[in-house]
Amino acid sequence: MPIIRSASRVLSRAVGCRDAGGWQSYNAGSAPPRSKAEFLPVSVSEPPSTSSNQPAILVLPSPFFTHTDTIRLLEAEDCDTRQVLRQVLSGAYDKPFVIDDGTTRTLHFSLSLIQSTMSLKDPFALELDYTQAMMSFQLFLQRPQHILMLGLGGGSLAKFCYRHVGSARITVVEIDPRVIAFRNEFQVPPDDARLTVIEGDGADWVIKSREWEERPDVIMMDAFDRHGLSGSVNSTDFYRNVHDALAGRGVMVANLAGEKMDRTGHMAMIAEVFDDRVLTISLVDGNDIVFAFKNPAFNPRWREIGNTAKALRARTGLDYPKYTVRLERSRRLRYL
Repeated sequence: MPIIRSASRVLSRAVGCRDAGGWQSYNAGSAPPRSKAEFLPVSVSEPPSTSSNQPAILVLPSPFFTHTDTIRLLEAEDCDTRQVLRQVLSGAYDKPFVIDDGTTRTLHFSLSLIQSTMSLKDPFALELDYTQAMMSFQLFLQRPQHILMLGLGGGSLAKFCYRHVGSARITVVEIDPRVIAFRNEFQVPPDDARLTVIEGDGADWVIKSREWEERPDVIMMDAFDRHGLSGSVNSTDFYRNVHDALAGRGVMVANLAGEKMDRTGHMAMIAEVFDDRVLTISLVDGNDIVFAFKNPAFNPRWREIGNTAKALRARTGLDYPKYTVRLERSRRLRYL
């Protein structure tokens, strides 16, 4: 899911390039002032087997930060590296790419849009606020049997659920094979009895899940590309299919970002389909995290939820009590 605010560090430092004399500025549309030799590949790695049709991952010295940083691209080893980096800097590059600064590894759809961030010291941790907030579904459903995720990104949510959400099965649907090609770079576990990553359209798989013997208890929507929310999830019919696909006490959690008008439109569609059984968390970076509940008798008991939040914080380290306060406030505001 794109984070615009968090990318400011990239943009502010991308206007300079470090050489022996310090930081040197250059125009975004021009080639960075490094020698040709400096853009020779650091390494080339094979994509995961699920993305065998994708080119190998080309690792180059990053034009943004220090000489120890790297940028990872889905390009052939013999590509014109200066031209590729020029496209990245100008915003014309239309593929996802990864920036590694030695501490974090970040998946980008463009320089201004950070999709996922991974700590190299703790690859299973949730680094971005919106991913932490989305895990608040556990306040209402602690032991789901099956989680359906729409959008893989860097796999942050899939990895966290894999480690911390009991024995839940996790099915992840990602429409862009180029995103899946970076799976190993973000240490997403291989497919097994609990985790499956599928290349496909999330909206289609929501419809298919209605026929599964074990319907999803949780549907997590983080279906973004470099243009914003995927068009296939932008309709009342889509949210109606989500509602129908969920198990009886199921929860949908959606990450909404972008223009306020677009977010408001999605929230209106969700409220209509789920008969206003909706809670929201608004984050300072402009994201809205929306929780929608299928159970017609949904009536949160906040004192019990508060106790659950403390137990979850002790077990996972996430600040669930903070999100409990925000969700309770959201509930009150809807009925003022």
